[in-house]
Amino acid sequence: MTTAAASPDADVISQGRAVLGIELGSTRIKAVLVAPDGRPLASGGHAWENRFVDRTWTYTEDDVWSGLREAYGAMADDAQERHGVRPTALGALGVSAMMHGYLAFDEAGALLVPFRTWRNTTTGPAAGELTELLGVNIPLRWSVAHHYQAVLDDEPHVAQVASLTTLAGWVHRRLTGEHVLGVGDASGMFPIDAATGTYDADLVARYDARLAERLDGVSLEALLPRVLPAGRDAGHLTADGAALLDATGALSPGAPLCPPEGDAGTGMVATNAVAPRTGNVSVGTSIFAMAVLEQPLARVHEEIDMVTTPSGDPVAMVHCNNGASELDAWAGVFAELVEAVGSPAGRDEVFRAMLSAALDAEADAGGVLAYNYLSGEPVTGLDEGRPLYLRTPDSRLSLGTFVRAQVLGAFATLALGMRILDDEGVDLDVVVGHGGIFRTAGVAQRLLAGALDTRVAVGESAAEGGAWGIAVLACYLADDSGADLASWLDTHVFADAASSVVEPDPADVEGFRSYLTRYEAGLAVERAAVDAC
Repeated sequence: MTTAAASPDADVISQGRAVLGIELGSTRIKAVLVAPDGRPLASGGHAWENRFVDRTWTYTEDDVWSGLREAYGAMADDAQERHGVRPTALGALGVSAMMHGYLAFDEAGALLVPFRTWRNTTTGPAAGELTELLGVNIPLRWSVAHHYQAVLDDEPHVAQVASLTTLAGWVHRRLTGEHVLGVGDASGMFPIDAATGTYDADLVARYDARLAERLDGVSLEALLPRVLPAGRDAGHLTADGAALLDATGALSPGAPLCPPEGDAGTGMVATNAVAPRTGNVSVGTSIFAMAVLEQPLARVHEEIDMVTTPSGDPVAMVHCNNGASELDAWAGVFAELVEAVGSPAGRDEVFRAMLSAALDAEADAGGVLAYNYLSGEPVTGLDEGRPLYLRTPDSRLSLGTFVRAQVLGAFATLALGMRILDDEGVDLDVVVGHGGIFRTAGVAQRLLAGALDTRVAVGESAAEGGAWGIAVLACYLADDSGADLASWLDTHVFADAASSVVEPDPADVEGFRSYLTRYEAGLAVERAAVDAC
């Protein structure tokens, strides 16, 4: 344990000036402590997994609160180990989490039904009816689609619903008592009016009128959290909130909180992609691209979500339910194999070897195909998924072709959605890669550049994650210069940040096009697999 004299970083922590960011991702809850300039000081995490219960993807309440405490405790332990001091007060705090889904509460704040995550695809009738009614795309995973589907299904709890929020909004409310949400996260609950920065009043009125046909006296706006842009004070840590975070009781209340945000918004911050003509691709359990728009899209597209940055600027989002989970599962299989032959290696080492082998394979993966569909995939019209691996008799199977097929398969559905933005004339100067898959230098970055036929950058913050992104948004609370978020990030956080940029290789571009043609044709096999088992 560290016993050295206090350092400047130790003083930041002991004086209560450090800023905490927490993100509840799909497979990990992470807590990151940073200096007021965003520089990481300590971190901790807790692994968790969604459960498939009664054909619903969910996490239990205990999963949330015990995981939150574990992540905070691990961060405090890391601060003690690295700086010789544990935090007892914070300069600011922010909460981020996976977007969308359904969290419905009664008047007393009790959860009425188990958390229905973004991964559920059972809201087709509601999403279709609302898209027609509102004239904007309402994806299956949006909160309003879940709410309306519960109404259509005459679920007994709907008459008791007093409030709706997201996972980030729920945690934030437990920490502060405030029923608020950042505009980026709110834009995944219900459409936002760019002029007012809150829910579109006309569309709310249309929804309420439709709702009145089935429920009396229910107003959607009364259920939804109040919307706040980045930089606004969203409440303060209460004594109950501090006790919820820190099981030791050492953490004092009083820290200001920034508006709670979704993982898409914090990913944009973490990659400095919040200004028009910037975009990012986040790869985790899901994979999604965010393109900050210069002007609205010409048409409504079922494959494209219209959301916002944490400041409220319009963003076209291509969201695919299935990302790197299947690739990670194969890394686990290969780790077991090398251990079985007496050469044990860590998961990260195995992952690096796998990805490196992919660069030596044919650009089109040599006739091998892979579908990473652990769950349904709205972009390709599938309500459920079945992970598949396919190859033709004349294909060449090797470690390289197998892994390249898995990586290209993870990017394929995203590429189908991005093709729509290309047709709409959306231009991006560069796409920033974000997520752990980019830690192996030059592999996923190069293959993504080929898949999107676009320059792809990866910065030093690529693997920091959304917990760091929400910590940066909490730091932005203290800014009194009046600078907009994009300018503040440029000058205060990313001014000296290094990044590598990869241009698309023509051979990779052509190889991916060939792969994607076979991938689209092979979707018939994926559909048959869902029907068969």
